[in-house]
Amino acid sequence: MHSSTAAAAAFLTPTAAAPNRLLQVRRARLFAVRAVASPPASKPASSPYKTGKWQWTFEDKPISVYYEEHEQGTAANVKNILMIPTISDVSTVEEWRVVAKDIVTRKGELGYRATIVDWPGLGYSDRPSLNYNADVMENFLVELINSPNSPVADSDGELIVVGGGHAATIAVRAAGKGLIKPSAVAAVAPTWAGPLPIVFGRGSDMETRYGLLRGTLRAPAIGWMMYNVLVSNEKSIQSQYKSHVYANPENVTPDIIESRYELTKRKGARFVPAAFLTGLLDPVQSREEFLELFAKLDGDMIPVLVVSTLNSPRRSKAEMEVLKGAKGVTKFVEVPGALLPQEEYPLAVAEELYDFLQESFSSRK
Repeated sequence: MHSSTAAAAAFLTPTAAAPNRLLQVRRARLFAVRAVASPPASKPASSPYKTGKWQWTFEDKPISVYYEEHEQGTAANVKNILMIPTISDVSTVEEWRVVAKDIVTRKGELGYRATIVDWPGLGYSDRPSLNYNADVMENFLVELINSPNSPVADSDGELIVVGGGHAATIAVRAAGKGLIKPSAVAAVAPTWAGPLPIVFGRGSDMETRYGLLRGTLRAPAIGWMMYNVLVSNEKSIQSQYKSHVYANPENVTPDIIESRYELTKRKGARFVPAAFLTGLLDPVQSREEFLELFAKLDGDMIPVLVVSTLNSPRRSKAEMEVLKGAKGVTKFVEVPGALLPQEEYPLAVAEELYDFLQESFSSRK
């Protein structure tokens, strides 16, 4: 189990039976994938690529959003890719850097430009005390893609959207509503249920307890104390990476843990995790709704790639597997990894993504 989920579970279910239940829901490992993870990426200050800040205004509050642009600039015909990080306690643009570099540096008649954008409240973006939920995140994504001054504004209606986890599902939801019109979508290890709801469900009694925990995390003083216990400590981050974020514990290096720990110490860092942990960022409430999101894209001529992983936690993997052959899914593949394959096995993800894009666009250059 996610270490912060386990700690939160103790807060939510302070009974003698709780430890037994926690043992029952530990993630099973199906395979032991042995490979070398990519080294952690450097911080924005020392990055060799173009970085910038885009101002998103929400409820009359200006919010500075961090982004990076990766481009080689050799092909005559260039497609634009928006890469959005997996929503989590330690979400960051860093998880997509190696994938972006690999794709944009490939030689061919068809080239690619990649823009990686941090979510508001996460990564290197501002972290104001908003009432974060799935609708707020969807609103951000829609405005990012559609605003004339955004970093992906010059995509000429040919923007490819690539996302991991909840980010992928929020993008599919927005596309299904017609709020964004991507030329293709790639969902990498897509998820729809937050750490607590996927384990304990959404009964009215649990929703009440989620609300209590969320309110505690958002509160001054005690909120930071609780956040430090659940999320912002190196032991917790290392535990979650080794248990289910990465497939191979040996790929979890001290540099990765230090980098992610630093992110949890940024001002306002606890607000999005409070929403994510308790299910407020879940874009749907059931597997049936999850399938329906993808089905809505069927017939829209939007190619959709789903990338599942060999070692995802049992519950998360089950939700990915239902997309195999599902309506609206153009291609389904499986790569090594768990919940963050784009960071642990970036070259495997890049290869599948590149092949999908070539198949989708090379015939209509």
